[in-house]
Amino acid sequence: MDQNTLNKGLNTLSQLDPDLKKALAIHGKPDPRDRPQGFETFLSTIISQQISTSAATAITARVRRLMPECSAASLEKISNTELRQAGLSFRKIEYARGLAEAILAGRFNPESLSTVDDEEAISQITSLRGFGQWSAEIYLMFSLGRTDIFPADDLALQVALGRLKGLKERPTASLARQLVSHWSPWRSAGAIFLWHYYKETPG
Repeated sequence: MDQNTLNKGLNTLSQLDPDLKKALAIHGKPDPRDRPQGFETFLSTIISQQISTSAATAITARVRRLMPECSAASLEKISNTELRQAGLSFRKIEYARGLAEAILAGRFNPESLSTVDDEEAISQITSLRGFGQWSAEIYLMFSLGRTDIFPADDLALQVALGRLKGLKERPTASLARQLVSHWSPWRSAGAIFLWHYYKETPG
């Protein structure tokens, strides 16, 4: 989602939601978030799970230095020992191997995700070990540019939405989906703003 698309979405949402309109006026519009499509982003997602951004960046750089190109075929040629020395856990190695094998066997094709609807794309991604609903939704938002995704299980989104709506408690994922149902078909833009709002309104 580029800046123009994001701005269009937020302008539309500000007409639908007075709370969001007020917050936009105070905190401004966020920058878009874009990630490339394909194997490299899926591998990066595995590496980044449950570790800090700085640690993930360092490990990703070490893994990339082991490969002449970032591809499933290149990963297959790297030993588990080398991946462990680069910083990957045994579980993440298992997930990375599963991703590469699924691509090479033709069971998973990252390039084809752009040709199917949101539900089918999420289903294909979550069929891979190590990829849950949240990971799939993030890929759809930032790599495929889908405009109507809301990762309701995201803790920061729940907290930010609770603040935006003046709730006494953080909403559950189910309630969060209900609260933003009227944001469709621009829920991705709303989610990007909520992450921005979360950083702008700490505590």
